[in-house]
Amino acid sequence: MAHNTNLPSEHHHSPEGTRWIWMVFFLLLIVTAVEVILGIVKPEILLGQFLGTSWLNIIFIVLTLFKAFYIVAKFMHLGFERKNLMWTIGLPMLILIPYLAFIVLAEGTYMKIIP
Repeated sequence: MAHNTNLPSEHHHSPEGTRWIWMVFFLLLIVTAVEVILGIVKPEILLGQFLGTSWLNIIFIVLTLFKAFYIVAKFMHLGFERKNLMWTIGLPMLILIPYLAFIVLAEGTYMKIIP
């Protein structure tokens, strides 16, 4: 029995070299710098209330979720897998994490209401 090497691979190959690591590093550096600058400056327009918290906190949550998914996609090689596996891992994250964040933000103020 000879092995047929012309069959498509089950897994996609990840990129070679270090260029992609530097691209990931600089993208995460820029997003983190935006978070730090927003945290220091705290623009007045972003301090308005929405869902029991400020827009600034919501921006921090969204940017942090972006960084988390991007790290998983690149360093755990999820970005190079089949689409079904990506959706199996990504879809629950896209549904559950915003839901949990909503619960924390909406229900986290109940102690302020009690006299």
